[in-house]
Amino acid sequence: MDFLSITPANIPDWLIQVVIALFLTAFTRYLASKLLAKLLTKAKASQNVWDDALLAAGQKPFYLFIWVAGLSWSAEEIWEGTGNNLFERFLSFRDLLVIVLFCWVFISFIKALEHRYLQVDCKRKLDQTSVIALGRLMRVAVIITGVLLAMQTLGYSLSGILAFGGVGGLAVGFAAKDMLANFFGGWMIYVDKPFRVGDWISSPDRNIEGTVEYIGWRQTRIQTFARRPLYVPNATFMSISVENPSRMQNRRIKQRFGLRYDDNDKVNLILEDVRSYLRGHDGIDQVKTIMVNFISFGASSLDCQIYCFTKTTDWAAYLLIQEQVLLETISIIHSHKADIAFPTRTLDLSTLAEYSIHSSQSPGVDGAGRAGGAAQVGPAG
Repeated sequence: MDFLSITPANIPDWLIQVVIALFLTAFTRYLASKLLAKLLTKAKASQNVWDDALLAAGQKPFYLFIWVAGLSWSAEEIWEGTGNNLFERFLSFRDLLVIVLFCWVFISFIKALEHRYLQVDCKRKLDQTSVIALGRLMRVAVIITGVLLAMQTLGYSLSGILAFGGVGGLAVGFAAKDMLANFFGGWMIYVDKPFRVGDWISSPDRNIEGTVEYIGWRQTRIQTFARRPLYVPNATFMSISVENPSRMQNRRIKQRFGLRYDDNDKVNLILEDVRSYLRGHDGIDQVKTIMVNFISFGASSLDCQIYCFTKTTDWAAYLLIQEQVLLETISIIHSHKADIAFPTRTLDLSTLAEYSIHSSQSPGVDGAGRAGGAAQVGPAG
């Protein structure tokens, strides 16, 4: 039917139905916006994060779905009234649009829920790494399902697609083995959880140390203590050992100090006083090992060692407790009229004098102890 031939006198029924359909679609869209606005207000007032995420994710796709339904109705009326194949193609494209809208809703809902669990609902103290991993896995599942449904809607055979995917997967696996290794490395991080976002990690096998900022499917971003980002492929963590100091329960104090040999009779008293001080210190974990011992004879000192653990794992608080222990140890040493040893050498003057006299009486050596000619220094043979 020619649209230019339509006049007010011969308006067809399908055109009236199209106008009615568009009017009802616009009116439904208006009512839906008002209803969703009230629902969003009530959802924000509640403590449940699921309704907030669902309404926030489904708002725009729901509006588009109303227009798709209205335009589909209109296109169907126009096609039946005019027989135009263009509107028939739109009707076949409608199912694909519906699949896209549903995928949009699910993906947006998963993202919104993930964001609220990570940002809004902090009191639950959930594992951020697990939330991110689960969100990504669900989004990938939705995308794969949507692609398969869309291809089936377009007329492709799912059995053929899956068979081709199996053969093509082998080729892709060989061509992208490094990328797959990083993918599975990231998945193992999510499953085993050797570290999480925010943890301080280090590796004795590699020059890796810093705070984990982001764990992706391919690589992990670490902020080093020099404030430089370090990007590590996830496959690396499958072949190295990783230390996670963030999960330690205590920090260790292990310090050595030396007493003078002249204070050997005071060593027991000093060590006992240091032990008593540590057992009464509020910052020292009394359940863990506390040892203060004389451990070796040094070249210039009697070497002793303090070995204990602090209750806190905070670096700054640990340093303050260690400072208190060391300063109190010095005070205890001084209270016993003893002192910290420093490198010294003792010169035995009597032996030196005897050697000088003996050397002056030997032939070939002058009074100053210098060798004359080729004579040998020392006692005569």
